Amino acid sequence: MLRYRLGVGAVAAVALVLVWTLPALAREGTRKGGTIAVTAGKPSEFRFTLSKRSVSKGAVTFTVTNKGALTHDFKIAGHVTKRIAHGKSAVLRVIFKKAGKYPYECTVPGHAAAGMKGVLKVT
Repeated sequence: MLRYRLGVGAVAAVALVLVWTLPALAREGTRKGGTIAVTAGKPSEFRFTLSKRSVSKGAVTFTVTNKGALTHDFKIAGHVTKRIAHGKSAVLRVIFKKAGKYPYECTVPGHAAAGMKGVLKVT
């Protein structure tokens, strides 16, 4: 009978630990990631410069600043900023659940074809 009670106590302890840790593990995918500064229109009008070329899976915040003379935007993984005027910024938050290569581009007609595109690696 004592062994039965010890066994039940051990199972209860494991269950308690799992109840406490599983939600934290589920959020793990949104905690990593990070922040990437994106500069549009510099060093040339039809280029993006990213502060990082790769990032971990999870929530990534893109802070996009337009230093070019023309209006630009930034699109990645189906999310896009509003159009950003010269000297202005926009913030875009994307949750990457899978590792892979994610193309990004400016959706203003002709800008991606002129070179405003690239690929972000998510690990």
